[in-house]
Amino acid sequence: MALGYVRPARPEDAGEIARIQLATWRVAYRRILPRHVLDNLDEAWLARRWSAAVQEPPSGTHRVLVAVEQAEQSYLVGFAASGPADAEALAPGEPAETLGSDVVAVTDLLVEPRWGRRGHGSRLLAACVDLWRSDGFARAVAWAFDADAATRTFLTSTGWELDGAGRALDVDDMLVPQVRLHVAVPTEPVAPPDSTVPAEPVAPAEPA
Repeated sequence: MALGYVRPARPEDAGEIARIQLATWRVAYRRILPRHVLDNLDEAWLARRWSAAVQEPPSGTHRVLVAVEQAEQSYLVGFAASGPADAEALAPGEPAETLGSDVVAVTDLLVEPRWGRRGHGSRLLAACVDLWRSDGFARAVAWAFDADAATRTFLTSTGWELDGAGRALDVDDMLVPQVRLHVAVPTEPVAPPDSTVPAEPVAPAEPA
């Protein structure tokens, strides 16, 4: 019987986080981002970035969590990263004070496609919410590609809503529209629901 759980990322997880990010982007974004951009992503460079994020976070409220499936062996199957909302969470021309100090931004929420529909996305999100609540955040935001129906469906199924903000990322001279979603951080613990939708990527602020 397989068991799933979430824990804080460790330095030795950086390489596997990078592999999951790369594998998931190449599946989930293959019709959204230019193929050559996805093909040219450098896994070693991503691993160095994740190593820094885990070992030297900008603050104590910048967090990287990993989802683990444990059967006869343990497999790292997904991860989530979040931190206080900064300029990267803003829409173009949006005043900085729009997202106050009580707002947290999700920069990544990924479950490798072959491990989808097993509750890992819901467990990651529930674990994040518990930490956001303990850190004093009242609201969370996340950007998703407008064409990424899986991410939007997953988030809206857990109570997230579009907040009306939009932007377009310039990815190698191709403008890719994004929309922003938000949700109030509940004041009481909420049990993670059974996941019936795979947690595809929540788009990062800037594609690597």
